[in-house]
Amino acid sequence: MFSLANIRVGWYLAVRQIRRASLYTTGLIVFVMLLTFLNLVVVTGLLVGIVVGIGNQFKSQETGDVVLSPLDTKDYIVETPEVLAFVQGLPGVEHIAARYLTGGTIEANYLTNTGPNTVANETGAQIEGIDPSAENAFSGLARYVKEGSYFSPGDYDAVILGPQLIDRYSFGKQPGLTPLENVYPGTKIRLTVGGATRDVVVKGILNVPANSPLAARVFMPAPEVRALMQRDDQNVTEIGIELAPGADAAAFRDLLLRSGVGADAKVETFADAIPSGVQEIQDTFGAIGNAVGSVGLVVAGITIFIVIFINAVTRRKFIGIAKGIGIAGGAIELSYVFQSLFYAAIGSSIGLLILYGFLVPYIDAHPIVLPISNAIIVAPVLGTLERVALLVGATVIAGYLPARIIVRKNTLDSILGRNT
Repeated sequence: MFSLANIRVGWYLAVRQIRRASLYTTGLIVFVMLLTFLNLVVVTGLLVGIVVGIGNQFKSQETGDVVLSPLDTKDYIVETPEVLAFVQGLPGVEHIAARYLTGGTIEANYLTNTGPNTVANETGAQIEGIDPSAENAFSGLARYVKEGSYFSPGDYDAVILGPQLIDRYSFGKQPGLTPLENVYPGTKIRLTVGGATRDVVVKGILNVPANSPLAARVFMPAPEVRALMQRDDQNVTEIGIELAPGADAAAFRDLLLRSGVGADAKVETFADAIPSGVQEIQDTFGAIGNAVGSVGLVVAGITIFIVIFINAVTRRKFIGIAKGIGIAGGAIELSYVFQSLFYAAIGSSIGLLILYGFLVPYIDAHPIVLPISNAIIVAPVLGTLERVALLVGATVIAGYLPARIIVRKNTLDSILGRNT
């Protein structure tokens, strides 16, 4: 079947038949191949991209490329001023955000909830003390403010709240989280950290997905949080480091460790710091996407099988005559295999152009905003080529089988149109 003569004849017959085929039929088959390709690649890439989007949120909004956190035996980063001075002097560092993190409670409507049987409208929250300017440069915190405004220089006793702390934006009461009612920019709430209590004004409310690291936090200028914590040192709880584009985060982490920073803080890249469960979720979503794509692959295979089978049946007399004048059955079978390859190759090529020429760059620049993350399409080239190979393989098999069924029929019966 695979002799050079059979391949040459099969190629000639395939080209001749494609040229004579209806443009409508050819276009329809190529369109099915295109949709199957996009189903295989885009659905899986989008499902994985949801999880990647969650990770990107943590990277851009909290950890950066490298994050420093307290050693297991400490509640803060030892010798923070010296660590910050050293890191700021290193090449490749673009932005640094140093934060104080502590637990506390916030209470709303405390002036009106005075009855003995009234349940306080309060909830636990993580309080984050920040340098407003540095934090905005690092995470773009100001652009997430939906109501009210961002911190201004000299703001005192002012806070910005994550949306999950507000009843009209949250998912309702959850263990450890009772959203505040009737809270708007300008509302006074009571903030308690340890034994210290302070009445503060809500300056703004954020608009971020529910699983964002910003969603359930109270942001406040660092000096005020340090005062509430009754701390007189400059040792912070977390330092996020954003590197210049293209910088190697692992190499930067290793540089910090070699420089002795590891003696004062835990040094991790974003990949080190992200919970292992995120990778497991990503693998799960990828498996779901592959399962969905497999259904499309089967549908495409059946479509090609039906098209080639009908084509071969209608050309049964021609096939019989071709065999009768000496054309090998293998060459005729190869002609249908080449036709299948043509449909799969054209459909996949158009799909690749759409994927990498439009979809991936566009969605990278304009992520799909979902309730749990800003999703992108994850389509590594190697993985995409593997899916193209699957599509082509399935199409070739689906084109070969019906051709073989028809070609193997008796030559005389085929010429005379008799059923056997």
